[in-house]
This record gives sequence, C-alpha cells and structure tokens, in this order.
Amino acid sequence: MAEYQNIFTRLQVNAPAYEGVPFEPGTSPGKRDLKPFFVYLLGKIGDAQVGPIYLGWLGVTSIALGFIAFEIIGLNMLASVNWSPVQFVRQFFWLALEPPPPSYGISIPPLNQGGWWLMAGFFLTTSLILWCVRMYRRARAHGMGTHVAWAFASAIWLYLVLGFIRPLAMGSFGEAVPFGIFPHLDWVAAFSIRYGNLFYNPFHMLSIAFLYGSTLLFAMHGATILAVSRYGGERELEQIADRGTASERAALFWRWTMGFNATMESVHRWAWWFAVLCPLTGGIGILLTGTVVDNWYLWGINHGIVASYPHVLPTVPDPALTPMPPTSPVAPGGAQ
Repeated sequence: MAEYQNIFTRLQVNAPAYEGVPFEPGTSPGKRDLKPFFVYLLGKIGDAQVGPIYLGWLGVTSIALGFIAFEIIGLNMLASVNWSPVQFVRQFFWLALEPPPPSYGISIPPLNQGGWWLMAGFFLTTSLILWCVRMYRRARAHGMGTHVAWAFASAIWLYLVLGFIRPLAMGSFGEAVPFGIFPHLDWVAAFSIRYGNLFYNPFHMLSIAFLYGSTLLFAMHGATILAVSRYGGERELEQIADRGTASERAALFWRWTMGFNATMESVHRWAWWFAVLCPLTGGIGILLTGTVVDNWYLWGINHGIVASYPHVLPTVPDPALTPMPPTSPVAPGGAQ
C-alpha cells in the first residue's frame, strides 16, 4: 500500500481489456471500433487501456472539418514564408492567418484579403459544434449526465464571441482574432490597450477569479484524493459509506485546516461551476468591450472601481506653445 503514498503512481495493475458497459435498451449506441490495447506510459498518468472508440458520423465529420481548417491555416502560413519549410519551422510561432481588413466590414472578402480566414473559421467552428453535439449524444447513450458537453459549450461560447459574435456586433470581421500563436497574443495586448485596460472590466475580473479558483479547487481535490489513496480514496463513492478510512480522514483534515469540507459530490460541482464560469464571464466581458464600453479605465473611474491619478506634480507647459527667449547676437570668432 505504500506504493500509493507518493505523487506519481508507481504500480500498475494488469487486467483483461474491458469493452465497456452495455447500452440501455432503445438507445442508438453504434458499433465500437478499435480493438483495445495497452500502453505502459499512459498507465503512468491514467488508464493504460486504449480503445474501443466510437466516432460515428458526427465524430468523423468533426475530425474531417477540423483537419480542413488546420490545413487552410497551415498552408497560408507556409505561403507567407514563400513555401520554405525551414522558414516555416523557424518562424512558426510568429506566423498568422489574419482576418479581413476593416474596410470589408462583414462582407465576404477575396481569399487573399481575409477570405481564407473566414473559410478556416467556418470549418473550425462547425467542427467544434459537431464534436460538442457528439459528446452530448454519447453521454445520453451511456445514461450519463450531459455536464461535459455543456462545459465544452461554455468554451465554444468564448470562441464564438471572439471570432464571430462580437465582430458581427461591431460591423467588421477585422475585429476578430487572427489564427496564430504570438499574433493572437499580440491581439490580446492591443485589444486591452485600445479599450482602456481590460483589467478594469468587471467580467474579466470574474473570469480570472474563476480561472484561478478552478485551478485551486482542482488542485485541492486532486491532492486530497492522492493523499488518501493508500486507503482507497480514489474509489470515492464506496468511501462515502466506508467508515473510518479515506473519506472521513479527508473530511476531518479539511475541517481541521479550513473549518469546513465539501462532500465527495459537492466538490465536483464547485469545480465544474468555477471552470465553466471562467469562459462564460470572459465572453460576456469581451462582448461588452467596444459595443457598450469604449474605455474600461474611464468606466472604472466613473463607477468608483479605480481612482484617478492624483495631481502631485506641477503642470508642465507644452514646449510648442512656449515662446522662445530672444537670443544674443554672436560676434565673429565666437566671442560674445
């Protein structure tokens, strides 16, 4: 049992491949593909079994459309470096597929003026939505709740606000985010500066609070279960009714250190809500920027969130408006 009393699991239990639970009568599960096999390294971080898997027409279509989107983005990046594989690798983090210029508004531009960006965005968006629908249908076929699909939908909401909903509200696809690693980070920095520092956006504040809060909650819960795994803490449902072992030790630990503890069920609801509310509130904050509020710093001053800079130094006159003093004539030879 001491094998489990460490951060990394060192012991793997080998068992026959498991095809999964039978489906409920009346559901449409589809045929499971890929004969199960085992990967030792995967067993170090989770379950070593790979497969079976079921894609169905939703999964196959989603993967195909996502592949088309990445091909469009990648080939445009490759074309921007004159089709040089060496330069593509060297400059990869700086390459981008840019949205249309603002002059095109929300019309469809030529391919080399943002049309490729629109096409890639369409295929990628469709791929993500189909994958979310697939997750929803798989959960229903297994008799599960649909929490995972709705969490994924929350992330899609933020993606759509950045690339589609807000640009439509602003009347220009030029407001959208470019495809690329550093270029999209540059867009974020320029976006914040343009609208008076996004840190004063209250929905951005909530989004960051839920981001850090969800990481804290997941770390606390993961650490607790690892800490009591020597008592079978990973079997959470069984431990609820098993007196004097993992669940009760974990509860007592948090009562001693924090004054209260979540239950085996409520801690997952807390973590789920914190994680889902991160992109949800972030999307609201982005959508309000430029459409409702033009400058978050001035908005923060008007609403008492941030104080204005105090006048602690004397006013500096504008040199362009200050008359120049008369100059003395210079004698020959430089002597005055």
